[in-house]
Amino acid sequence: MVQQKAVIDTAARHLLTSHGLRSLAPQDPLYAGHYGGDTQQRDSVYHQGTVWGWLIGPFVSAHLRVYKDRQLARSFLQPLIYNMADHGLGTISEIFNGDPPFTPRGCIAQAWSVAEVLRAWLETEQY
Repeated sequence: MVQQKAVIDTAARHLLTSHGLRSLAPQDPLYAGHYGGDTQQRDSVYHQGTVWGWLIGPFVSAHLRVYKDRQLARSFLQPLIYNMADHGLGTISEIFNGDPPFTPRGCIAQAWSVAEVLRAWLETEQY
């Protein structure tokens, strides 16, 4: 359990944002906090710090398993629930910038992001 808490705490400290988990920590020299530019520029930073909404699902599951705090687990999901009514009705963007304010990027409707948020929310309901 100590190792599991260490993993969750490290992910929370370095990767967790209000819109999911970053693909790379900001402290990494290869980190790119903004996803933009032409196709080549976007492709080069796609996995260098962009925030992926779908990763919040496994994070919430692991956090709930380790800390057993339903309310806190739900608090990680709430910004993405709001995003479902903000940028594309009923859906969540593919990715977000790694730096605040976590501007939505990529496609406006990413099915697995929606699925993971809903799955994790249901998991907190059943906890």
